[in-house]
Amino acid sequence: MSRYTSATDADRREMLEAIGLESVEELFRDIPEAVRFRGDLDVPSGLSETDVFDHLRALAAKNVSADDEVSFLGAGMYDHYVPGLVEHVTERSEFLTPYTPYQPEVSQGNLQAMFEYQTAISELTGLPVSNASVYEGPSAVGAAGYLAKLTNGRPRFVVSQGVHPHARETVRTMSVGYGTNVDEVPLKDGVTDPEAWARALDSDVAAVVIQQPNFLGAVEDVEALAAAAKEHGAVVIGSYDAITLGILKPPGESGVDLAVGEGQPLGNRLDFGGPSFGYFAAAQEYIRKMPGRISGETVDADGKRGWVLTLQTREQHIRREKATSNICTAQALNALAGMIYLSWLGRRGIVELGELLVARTHYARETLTALDGVEALHEQPVVREFALKLQAPVHKVIERCAREGVNPGYPLEDDGLLVAITEQRSKQDIDRLAGVLGAAVAAEREAVAA
Repeated sequence: MSRYTSATDADRREMLEAIGLESVEELFRDIPEAVRFRGDLDVPSGLSETDVFDHLRALAAKNVSADDEVSFLGAGMYDHYVPGLVEHVTERSEFLTPYTPYQPEVSQGNLQAMFEYQTAISELTGLPVSNASVYEGPSAVGAAGYLAKLTNGRPRFVVSQGVHPHARETVRTMSVGYGTNVDEVPLKDGVTDPEAWARALDSDVAAVVIQQPNFLGAVEDVEALAAAAKEHGAVVIGSYDAITLGILKPPGESGVDLAVGEGQPLGNRLDFGGPSFGYFAAAQEYIRKMPGRISGETVDADGKRGWVLTLQTREQHIRREKATSNICTAQALNALAGMIYLSWLGRRGIVELGELLVARTHYARETLTALDGVEALHEQPVVREFALKLQAPVHKVIERCAREGVNPGYPLEDDGLLVAITEQRSKQDIDRLAGVLGAAVAAEREAVAA
């Protein structure tokens, strides 16, 4: 017997007697013999708890975290500083363990946390309503597309190729289920090609999807792209890096109807890719079609301030045919971390963080493009991420840098490199990247020449 398989042989005999059977085999007598498995599973024998711990520790040691190397890896997930306050609050049992707040009278703490989170996202995006979060960024983009389809019933989406590949893939996958075609518009000089964008628009477009900054780190002219889409009555979906909203014009002031995005940079650690949360904000007219749930403020019978789930358009709460989403929960704990982080950072703090990112990003781009064999993939304005073109195979360059304890960024096709900057990367780190990257590119160029 172990702590994980606690039933003894005596326990099993007692249970079999209680249901009138002689053996466990009799439990399966109604299953045809032809489909029953005979023999032993190809699973190793059990280990003691200490052996399991040692085995898992050995597996974990094969990973390299952002604490073990100087990492410039981004592409949607970023190594930001997470203050101790975030874990101090989120690890409290009243936040860590509760389930969906079906009974508001015993869920006031979580409902208030949702309400405060929604308020923070609305203020950040400049849009009046926010839900209590969804699973992650790509799911938020896909759910926004479905909302647009519900709104106007049109058969086509137009998506910029500057949108994160995972989000584009999610939109394509989900659109199959509700009968919508997806057309992608290419980039020109690092941003969405305005002429191709205009040609793609028509009265049959349900929604357009733009990312700001885009996947290559370039700042898009969202207002112009949104205005062109609105001439044809399309819903405008903007996928935003929330950290950049301290210095970029918010979606609510740029013609965006639905602002969505990945919440990981807001107080969530990388955790090898998850979990995180997706945020979802909208213009007032879409509030009853938003996925997930919305916490609202009210007063109780004694006139005291309180909170309830105001709108719940998911299948668990309303008739299936009335549901606007199959999103059945929220990443409430991760969203709580985001709310705590934004409260800690404050209105001025998020601006100062954005200004710091811009300064270090531009220093990094100027420093790296001064290297032999390295040039900018585009010259567009950037905030916290930029793309490079290497005169060497990017994967081999990354391998060489990794041997020096540096992750130079995310590979783009054969010779492209996407470099991300956070406040964790100092000027000294950037200078170190320049030395390691320059040497790696030079070595690979020599290898090719030889």
